[in-house]
Amino acid sequence: MTHRILIVDDDLHIREVIRVALKKAGMTVFEARDGKEALTRFAADKPDLIILDIGMPEFDGLDVCREIRKTSDVPILFLSARDDEIDRVLGLEIGGDDYVTKPFSPRELVARVNVILRRITSRGQDAEASTATLSQGKLSVDPGQHIAEFAGRPLRLTAIEFGILRAFLTRPALVFSREQIMSAAYQLNIQVSDRTIDSHIRNIRAKLSAMNCDNVIETIHGVGFKLGRCEPQA
Repeated sequence: MTHRILIVDDDLHIREVIRVALKKAGMTVFEARDGKEALTRFAADKPDLIILDIGMPEFDGLDVCREIRKTSDVPILFLSARDDEIDRVLGLEIGGDDYVTKPFSPRELVARVNVILRRITSRGQDAEASTATLSQGKLSVDPGQHIAEFAGRPLRLTAIEFGILRAFLTRPALVFSREQIMSAAYQLNIQVSDRTIDSHIRNIRAKLSAMNCDNVIETIHGVGFKLGRCEPQA
């Protein structure tokens, strides 16, 4: 199966570099020059993954991500010219799955794309291996159908957030280090910062808090995180 990738960047040279690298890896590539064109191409081409530049004029990458997240959990990998933690954290909090800073290695970019795509492909394999629903309190995750719910209400998660919650629910009594969370969510040997993991945890908490649950993940200071009671607030 050939994966379909949408590249969104206002820099023609960067689009060319990414296009060549992805096509060499056997992927089908679509391109957009700005945020508004990105939304049009997303609706028309239905990509499996979006590589999205943050720093575009007018309608930037964060705006594009917010719009797409209203209707889709398609994986989004951010590009940023600024080595700025605020950009990274904000991007991940609004629904990004990973980020790469410019200048970047095309090989590293393709590797990160493959990690995300492999995670998507593995959902079907996971469904065959285990269809049992995982639950704690009012939180439930169906790995086979890639569905998460809290108190019977759908919970929209990115692929990485889903992987993190699945890991917690698989071993609800375990205190996970950030390294263990990284391994569960990213699957392959791709290194991300502790701040990136913390951002995903914070995003999961925010989504559950909006559904009246403030105890989904507990912080164990100096060690890591563990699954909480996952019950509504009284």
